Parts: sequence; structure tokens; C-alpha cells
Amino acid sequence: MRVALFLTCVNDTLYPDTGRAVVRLLTRLGVDVDFPADQTCCGQAHYNTGYRHGAEPLARHFADVFGGYDAIVTPSGSCGAMVRELYPRLGERARAEGRGGGLAAVLAPVVPKTYELTEFLVDVLGVTDVGAYYPHTVTYHPTCHGLRSLGLGDRPARLLGAVEGLELVELPGAEECCGFGGTFAVKNPDVSAAMGADKVRAAEATGASVLCAADNSCLMHLGGTMTRLRTGLRPVHLAEILASTREGAAR
Repeated sequence: MRVALFLTCVNDTLYPDTGRAVVRLLTRLGVDVDFPADQTCCGQAHYNTGYRHGAEPLARHFADVFGGYDAIVTPSGSCGAMVRELYPRLGERARAEGRGGGLAAVLAPVVPKTYELTEFLVDVLGVTDVGAYYPHTVTYHPTCHGLRSLGLGDRPARLLGAVEGLELVELPGAEECCGFGGTFAVKNPDVSAAMGADKVRAAEATGASVLCAADNSCLMHLGGTMTRLRTGLRPVHLAEILASTREGAAR
């Protein structure tokens, strides 16, 4: 199986350790992972802010870069949802407008083989115990795109529950948005900050030392909130927990 890592803009720019963690994890599980250096933005930022036509060449480029792989794995429910949920809409809108140069046909092959990391682990590799060790108390925040668009369900919890040394505690109001929402945080800063504070306070009340999620964009928002509220919590991406082992530097 030819597997490619779609790292995403946020991770490439701000959280490269998450990408490294995905590679370590999948390599440990016997998967040979490629990182296509020509990958760029998937177009989500453009699409979500109303620049649909501007997103089209980025989507076409994504299909060109990743089309030859059997599976495309991303540590981002948000960008995974862009490909799976919104690329078909992008193609159909272009077709309905009588333009797009067959965009729908170009995008169709990459849609079903794009997986958020936990989907790939559980559904494709068929594993929940990935041999991880992480001796900390963790609470998990299911981000909106993973929860509602991809329907990740209990996959993340099953993976975390199998990690040696990890105590998983339930997050009150887990299904409530953290307030990031991409440009929502910019356009509605007061509401966004209040929602983030609610989420962090709920996480703090669990007694956990780590707040885990599968999207670094949301963790960036929550991490900033943690700093402002001076909590003892740490934001950690799910991939970094699953990649930790006794032999590695489990923090």
C-alpha cells in the first residue's frame, strides 16, 4: 500500500512535531509513509471565507499530488473534512456552472482514500493498541469537523484507552465547540474567547494534566486560552500521544 502524509498548512508551519509523530507511529506499525514535498494548502481557508473559485486550483493541485497513492493520511479532522465533504461540492458547483474543466472528475479519486489519522488506524490498519506509553491523565476534546463532518465517533477514545499508563477522563460538554472555527475566532473574538474559556475550564475540572485533540488549529486556540487563564493543562495532539513509547521521550 502506498501511503502519503498530508501534513496541512497549520502543522507544517507551526506544529511539525505532529507530522513527525505520525511518521514514527505509522512506521512502527509497519507502514511505509511518503511525504510528497509538492503538497500545499487544500483550499479550506479560501473556501470557508467565500473564495470558492480561489480554492479550486488548490484542490486540483491536491489531486495531482496525492492521486497516485492508495491512502492519504492527515492528522487534521478539519482538512480531512475539506477533502471528503467539500471537494465533492466544489466539483459539482463547477460542473453546474458549466466550467471547471472536469474538476469533479479530477477530485473524485482522492475523496474516498483520504483518512483522518484515527480512521486510518482503526478502519484501515485494524488496530486500536498501537503500542504507545503515556503516563499522564488525559481528557479528549472531539473537534467539530472530526465529530460532525467525519463522524470519528469513539475511534480516538478507543485508541487513547489502549495506551499504557494513560488515564482517560471524560470531558464535560465534550461536543461543544471550542470557539476557534477558523475565521470565526477573528470575526467574533469575544464570543470565541468565551467559548474557549468554557472549554478550558471544563477540561481543568476533570483533573487531567493534558487536553488532547486531533486538530492543532483548535489546540492552538485552547493553548492560548490556557496560557491566559494560567492553568496547569497542556494541549497535546493525539498523534504525539500515540507515537510516545517507553523508549522515547514521553512527556
